[in-house]
Amino acid sequence: MALSILHRVTGCALSVGLLLFAYWLVAAASGHDAYQTARDFFAHPVVRILLIGFSFAFFYHLLNGARHMTWDTGQGLERKAARVSGWIVFLGAIVCTALFWLLIMRNAGGAA
Repeated sequence: MALSILHRVTGCALSVGLLLFAYWLVAAASGHDAYQTARDFFAHPVVRILLIGFSFAFFYHLLNGARHMTWDTGQGLERKAARVSGWIVFLGAIVCTALFWLLIMRNAGGAA
């Protein structure tokens, strides 16, 4: 039940995150000054935490969607298998989020 609720919450978070992504795209298309303003906005620590949460929502929603597609084939519906796959999805999303942000920080030289 908790994972089902988390799936819905992450879906809503993705909607909000897409607004931030649209803002970034518009700023990038609007010239240097607008893009610099957006970079300053996204560099704020609170916004950075929101971006980390957005990326977790993306990875969780992606992995849980794959889990549901597996269920659509009739596989993994037993209680134990569903619990194990739920943990795999949750922990997988954490690992993917951590790796994603490590790559961002490494490629930006720690100044992302």
